[in-house]
Amino acid sequence: MATAQSKLTAQGQISVPAEVRRKLGLAPGSVIEWHEADGEFIVRRASRVTSEDLHKAAFPDGPPAKRTLEEIKAGIADYIKTRHARR
Repeated sequence: MATAQSKLTAQGQISVPAEVRRKLGLAPGSVIEWHEADGEFIVRRASRVTSEDLHKAAFPDGPPAKRTLEEIKAGIADYIKTRHARR
């Protein structure tokens, strides 16, 4: 079921319904992005960053390799020794 509808003008412009503007926090001058996914378009406010965007930025090559608890503890111990070593 559609949340709201807009009509396209001859110049290719649309009006964003008030309910949608409120939910997206849009004001005059706001920029929206159009993303295509599986033959559908998703509209979102351009300035917002999603958790998926952050994950891709933090792990561009995919998720890091899984480590055992012992490996994690050893890594922390090595870091502390290096960080607090007497110079």
